[in-house]
Amino acid sequence: MKILVAWDDLEQIDLMSLYLTNDDNYLLTTTDPEEAFNAFSGEGGWEVMVLSVRLPDIDASHNLFRKCRALRPEVPIICGCNPDDIYRLARFMVGGMKSYILRDKNGDFLFLLAAMLESVTEWVRAEREQTIAGKLREEVESVRKLQETMIPKDVNPPAGYRVVACYEPSQVRVIGGQPVTMAGGDYYDLFTLAKDRFVVLVGDASGHGMKACMSVITMHTLVRMLRDDKHLSPADFVAMVNRNLCSQTVVNSDGGFITLVYGILLADTNEFYWCSAGHPPPIIQNMITGEIHAVADEDIGGVPLGIDDTAEYMEHKFVIPPQSRLLIYTDGLIEAFPESAGRHEEFGVKGVIETMKNSLDKPIDLALRALFDDSNSFTRGSGRHDDTSAILIERFE
Repeated sequence: MKILVAWDDLEQIDLMSLYLTNDDNYLLTTTDPEEAFNAFSGEGGWEVMVLSVRLPDIDASHNLFRKCRALRPEVPIICGCNPDDIYRLARFMVGGMKSYILRDKNGDFLFLLAAMLESVTEWVRAEREQTIAGKLREEVESVRKLQETMIPKDVNPPAGYRVVACYEPSQVRVIGGQPVTMAGGDYYDLFTLAKDRFVVLVGDASGHGMKACMSVITMHTLVRMLRDDKHLSPADFVAMVNRNLCSQTVVNSDGGFITLVYGILLADTNEFYWCSAGHPPPIIQNMITGEIHAVADEDIGGVPLGIDDTAEYMEHKFVIPPQSRLLIYTDGLIEAFPESAGRHEEFGVKGVIETMKNSLDKPIDLALRALFDDSNSFTRGSGRHDDTSAILIERFE
């Protein structure tokens, strides 16, 4: 700790030097107000200042105090005064004094000084960290709100279909505090192209927090810029998005990437063309037969986006049967797990299938809600540790 002492008693200064100087502390002492201010305004990097309120008198000490506070308000100042002068501390308190110590005649206060300095500097450090945390929270919240603006507000599904979607960010629970909703790396989009081609898109950036959020914002911007009628093939479209993302350091720095499912529903034929870039395959449920399964093996997906600009992607196709539901989701849904469990156990595809079976007779919006609720309940109160997005499509004709 770097300590500046401006004091009016040389004998007490000697004792302070004895009590406060050690391997962890650097101490500079002076009895001159001007010398004290010159030292304070230099490159000393002071962590705390100890100031007598009579150096040599109240007015001179307060003037020094005021100048130091104006120059470096982040440095805490502890004032020392005689019991008879305690009422004079009022203007020091108003000016931002962090603490004070009473100077008894025997000088016993010196034994408490080291503990007080340690306590005050820890207090100030905690205040600074709290302020920084508050500013970071505001920045995260602003980015999270920006992310929420990307989520489609109105969904216009093609004739014969119902479509619902949901995004829930992860939360960080702080002991003694409220859960903090984080900016995240999940993303979905729904829009219609010409010729009744209905596009569904679900993406998941690696990692968590600000970087993941900025990655999906970048991808969202690219998707909106590149989408047009000439991209008839999902595989070609995904390859183009990938080539552009590979040049974006916000995505691929530190090994970052984005997984993606991009699909196009042709409403007139009920054909669903889709492409995966390292993303879990969709799950289809026949509401008549009860059959439910993934539409492809997990390893069928191509390379995640942002890794290899020469990557090629495969296109897949199937027909959505009448009275069927199609689920496209991010891994936050299946990777939910209870923190307190003795062994690691995830909600998994098994949990998703079980919930979809139990929700067979529910309206589509409640069926999707059940997936999020059951996944969250599986964590036994600890909450999902990853962002979660899902789109549920129902063909009701």
